[in-house]
Amino acid sequence: MVFSATLGGKQRKYSALASFHISVQVVKRSAGRSVVAMAAYRSGQALKDERNDAVRDYSKRRGVAHEEVMAPENAAPWLKDREKLWNHAEQLEKREDAQLAREVNLALPHELKPEERLKLIREFVQKEFVDRGMVADVAIHEPVTEKGDDPRNHHAHVLLTMRKATSEGLAAKKSREWNSSELLSGWRKSWAEIQNAYLERAGHRSRVDHRSLRVQRDEAARNGDRRLMALLDREPEIHVGVRARAASRRGYKPASKQRVVGVRQQPAREQKLPVRAPGFVTRPGWVFGLPNQQSKQTGPQRAGRAINYPAIDRGSRVDWLTNLMLGNNERAKERIERIDRQTARFRRRLDYWERGFSWRVEGAIKGKKFRYHRAMTASQERARKQHAEKRKKQIREIIAQLENVLVGLRGGREGVLTRRKALYRWQDRLAVAVDRALGGRQSDGRTRE
Repeated sequence: MVFSATLGGKQRKYSALASFHISVQVVKRSAGRSVVAMAAYRSGQALKDERNDAVRDYSKRRGVAHEEVMAPENAAPWLKDREKLWNHAEQLEKREDAQLAREVNLALPHELKPEERLKLIREFVQKEFVDRGMVADVAIHEPVTEKGDDPRNHHAHVLLTMRKATSEGLAAKKSREWNSSELLSGWRKSWAEIQNAYLERAGHRSRVDHRSLRVQRDEAARNGDRRLMALLDREPEIHVGVRARAASRRGYKPASKQRVVGVRQQPAREQKLPVRAPGFVTRPGWVFGLPNQQSKQTGPQRAGRAINYPAIDRGSRVDWLTNLMLGNNERAKERIERIDRQTARFRRRLDYWERGFSWRVEGAIKGKKFRYHRAMTASQERARKQHAEKRKKQIREIIAQLENVLVGLRGGREGVLTRRKALYRWQDRLAVAVDRALGGRQSDGRTRE
């Protein structure tokens, strides 16, 4: 299925296949992040950051289709105020390496209508997050075609509290059970199921699957679905995130070098040294000194290991994605050529059995002793005919299966080629953006999504 959209003043075609994406990350203060600034940027609002005494103003941001704060029924009413909520979360965390919030990024089905996408994200957030006691700050973003965004890139950002909501505010202790990998796996499965339910309800044939390509391919093999097996026979592609896009816009090219990792040393310990008389003999390791004199000692150092990063470097994430797409395209091309040869071979076998059957029937009819051998050869001819029909039926089934696989492969290859063309167009736009950036860069150093 393909739909058209106007991008950059030109009419372009895009594949309408549903895309599954959900990613979860923890917002850490040690990385220099402010959850108030993140909430302001995602909601397109101006919020006061009390900890840093700054106003985070993103009110001119485009592409915010909807924003709201969802909280449990027993939560304090002021927790639905975005500015109060995240300043409160910042104040509760005293450590410099504190975990401030959890962010969930979700790809929304572009096949659905805006009101259907809003209902979808509300139902999922209420079921998986709010009902567990979290406060969820939801922002739905839609593509801005004037900026060159893909018209299918509808997505949502959900900022979650690390503590349960109470009638007085956020709890004093964090809920550690929300950090389990089993819970994350449940979120992925639930997000796929609820999307498929909404797509089916809206009458769309597209479906998403939260499992890996290998698991899906193994299931298709058990079910004997050769077309789906061929479509899933590819390497998974990677996501080009905000930082990678920003680096490409700046024209930055990463360079790898050999490094030693895993070296750790215990922190220094301060130790008071006793006063010793001159000539006093001490045990090895003792040090003479004056009263209150201190000495710093370090613990043992653990040896590291050298990693040759240039040998495993894949370049930038844009280059890595391009190579993956080209590799999947070549794999599909080779498989199509191999199946074409198999189909031609089976067609030749089918032609052989059809011509052999016709020749036997014609020879039996026109033979000199046709009447004499008619009764004797009737059973033999029936057996030959049944055998020939059986072989033709088998070969026709094989050809039909191969043609079915070819349809899937060619469809997958066309999808790869379409994404590759889109990637090339995006790289061209990046080159133009780099030229413009060299002429003038924002004073605060911010990077747009």
